[in-house]
Amino acid sequence: MYKKFENAVLVGIQSPTQRKIILFGTLVAFILSVLMIAPSKMVLAKMLPGKNNDTFSIYVSLTNGSSIEQTKQVSDCVVGFIQKEKEVLDTEVFLGMGSPLDFAGLIKGSHFKNSENVAEIVLNLTKKHDRDEPSYFMVQRMRPIITQSCGSMFQNTNISFVEPPAGPPVLAAIVAEIYGNDNTGISVLAKRVSEVLKNTKGLVDVEIMEDDIYDTYEIHVNSTKVVRSGVSIKQLNDILYLAFEGMQIAVKNSNIHNEQIPIYLSLSKESKKFTNKDIRSVELKLSSLKLMNELGMMIPVTELVTITPKKSNPMIMSKNLHKMTNVVAETDMVSQVYPLMEARDVIINTFSDEYEIEKTGLFNLTLKKKTDGSVYKLVWDGEMEVTLDTFVELGGAFIAALILIFLLMVIYYKSYTLSGIILLGSFLSIIGVIVGHWIMDIFTTDTFFLTATSLIGFIALIGISSRNSLLLIDFTKSLMHEKGMHKADAIAFATATRAKPIFLTAAAIILASTLLAGDAVFGGLGVALIFGTIAAVVASLIIVPVLLYNSDLERHFNFHEKKAVSIFEP
Repeated sequence: MYKKFENAVLVGIQSPTQRKIILFGTLVAFILSVLMIAPSKMVLAKMLPGKNNDTFSIYVSLTNGSSIEQTKQVSDCVVGFIQKEKEVLDTEVFLGMGSPLDFAGLIKGSHFKNSENVAEIVLNLTKKHDRDEPSYFMVQRMRPIITQSCGSMFQNTNISFVEPPAGPPVLAAIVAEIYGNDNTGISVLAKRVSEVLKNTKGLVDVEIMEDDIYDTYEIHVNSTKVVRSGVSIKQLNDILYLAFEGMQIAVKNSNIHNEQIPIYLSLSKESKKFTNKDIRSVELKLSSLKLMNELGMMIPVTELVTITPKKSNPMIMSKNLHKMTNVVAETDMVSQVYPLMEARDVIINTFSDEYEIEKTGLFNLTLKKKTDGSVYKLVWDGEMEVTLDTFVELGGAFIAALILIFLLMVIYYKSYTLSGIILLGSFLSIIGVIVGHWIMDIFTTDTFFLTATSLIGFIALIGISSRNSLLLIDFTKSLMHEKGMHKADAIAFATATRAKPIFLTAAAIILASTLLAGDAVFGGLGVALIFGTIAAVVASLIIVPVLLYNSDLERHFNFHEKKAVSIFEP
């Protein structure tokens, strides 16, 4: 077996035609593997794949000024669909507030939810090992049904699905930070960016993180009328709180509890409701509330106050002392980078009617309004930014590892050629990593992404593949020095002899990595190690011998012609 392999290697490296075929085929395989990432997108890059969780939340957000009853109607509609899911164990609905903080709520701002127009619905699922459908598939299936059915009950209702993140905590998959000095201009630009993201394939749950401006009514007390009417301001305050908020009017003693139990009183829900959202409805409601003065006369509240229409005061957001607002979007089981690139191209092509657009950095934009010269900055953030930073840093770590290995080999062999062969053999494992992800994508139901853990596996492969090349070169050197074998014979014999330990090492790595391949987060690491190791073995046993034969080993190893000694002799 080994003799046949030795003869095959010997024939292959001595034949100029076969050497050219091997080197040309390797070059073609490398180019095709790179093209599988871009522009063909056969292998897609993403920070981390979806994580199969045992819980996730649904955020319901109506327009500012909506009542708690309207929020409850939308929440009940959502719960109605949830109850049909057999994998949902229980559901918790938090009206007008966020749920108790968890990891997802901490980064998504759940603790800021404290108004009548918001609600959070928490779903607890059966354990992931007891169900066939992952949580991210469940979210993908439920999202369009719930948003179309329940989101259309009231205008501008936003329903978003929030899953615990698989990786670093970020506000959203894609965050568009819009900076400027004019709040109105920022809001207008944010709405246009939001429309672009909504029309971009693969993006869902698009939301502008700013308050809507709506009509409110302020009640101003006329102190002069209050004094003349014979009632007190405290009476006026008490009846307003009693009617709409409720207040404590008495206490009840208990034999069970040490403290007194407060008794609250307020109007019924139906009595609190206004017929319309206008000043006339407010006046009619307040006129039905009457106060008794010292003379026993009943005085309507409207005689003592003045009702003034007013616009709401929206929250002003800032970051690093600069005014800004966020437009956030989640991805629907796709990478963040590709929808962002598409949305950015649309912004550049369509926003030129009002703005002069200048590219800053890799994706960011500076927009100058043509009419008044106002300058706005569009800065991309979120998981997309983390993805780019991670891939750039891991790529830098990979390059640094290659350079360090090259320098160490130069010191060891005192030869740039041999060091370059070892480096090239290590680098060719990238072919197996990329092709392995493409193969896994074919056999998996969801997209198998090239993730950050995949790059970690690729960096780890450098040492493995370098070790294989070192075995061949050192053994070849020993054969030429000690046994007097010529270059071709020494390379062939070293390759055949060291094939067994190389295969055994590769088998151990592959078998151990199969445990990682099925994991949601570390699957990319396992696949990179499995297929990268296969590519490293092929490179070590086929490509490295050809490169060694093409190099001047006699000069590198100071080889001199002498009587050959049998390989089996000491």
